[in-house]
Amino acid sequence: MIRPTPFHDLSPERARLVRLFQTINFGRIEELEIRDGEPQFNPAPRVFMEVKLDADDGLRPESQLSDFALRQPVERFFERLAQLKDGTIERIEVRHGLPFRMIFETEPAGVLP
Repeated sequence: MIRPTPFHDLSPERARLVRLFQTINFGRIEELEIRDGEPQFNPAPRVFMEVKLDADDGLRPESQLSDFALRQPVERFFERLAQLKDGTIERIEVRHGLPFRMIFETEPAGVLP
């Protein structure tokens, strides 16, 4: 059984992105630059938050913790970053403080047989 990665093992850039996911809770990140598999914040990505007006969303409970095990969607997201290496993620959809879907441009040869 593979143990989940602890938050404290992340690079500063990846930890910053996890905290951004938690802060957004529901919304999206656009135009996130990736260099050598690491998220870049210069230039800053565009951040959009969805706010429910009929409910109190509150803070994500793990946002108050100094360490916790990463959830599977975060692990898979970082695996994709490592595969992408360099590029721009056009959009990351965030749901419940976790990356849900990402859209990025790729070469046709990377998709077609």
